[in-house]
Amino acid sequence: MASMSENLGTLVVTGGSRGIGAAIARLGARHGYAVAVNFVADEEAASSVVREIEKNNGRAKAIRADVSKEQDVVQLFEKAERNLGPLVALVNNAGITGGFSRVEDVEVSTLERVLAVNVTGAFLCAREAVRRMSKRRGGKGGAIVNISSRAAQLGSPGEWVHYAMTKGAIDTLTIGLAREVADDGIRVNAVAPGLVETDIHAAAGDPDRPQRMAPGIPLGRGAQPEEIAEAVLWLLSPSAAYVTGAILAVSGGR
Repeated sequence: MASMSENLGTLVVTGGSRGIGAAIARLGARHGYAVAVNFVADEEAASSVVREIEKNNGRAKAIRADVSKEQDVVQLFEKAERNLGPLVALVNNAGITGGFSRVEDVEVSTLERVLAVNVTGAFLCAREAVRRMSKRRGGKGGAIVNISSRAAQLGSPGEWVHYAMTKGAIDTLTIGLAREVADDGIRVNAVAPGLVETDIHAAAGDPDRPQRMAPGIPLGRGAQPEEIAEAVLWLLSPSAAYVTGAILAVSGGR
């Protein structure tokens, strides 16, 4: 692991103010990245992550942007580079579930918002990262890690098929983009978490979901956000130099 004083370049973490995103931002700073902590609403949570990083002699900046909006995304990357330096890594973590619902009960407004954040947002952020990192465009290369979900393969029937569908799109984006930009010096991979103990369950209306589902997981528990972050930082690192187009399940065997 690099020291805090060794600047590897700028890492953008979308949805970086809490949960998995915050864990990735903190660990990224420990590895030596200057971290752009993206948030859409909770400025205090994002600022808290930044303060923690700075307290440990790292560099970070909280940047507000709705990833579903093109101009917000463009400005996110412009501000990240202006404040922290050249981009070398992106973690597409921002995502929403749209709440628990059977397919027949999903409102079109919910579906459109989940698609806009989870799919359009990830695509736009990947586009902006490639434009800056591609050796073909004068960049120095880099790495992208998309946060998928085991829901893409399991389907999440009776809970959030709409959310699972968007994560299937993330898997396809990962595979296609990895093959497209390999010659540009950019590696693209995904981490597919299983059950993770974050506030996403409470936000969707079922705070006890991790405890209820834990017995069905071979390892017998949900993951901590830090365990997902470790996988992400490995994929960003030179240790994964020959890994691209991979979708790494971090799911306790589920």
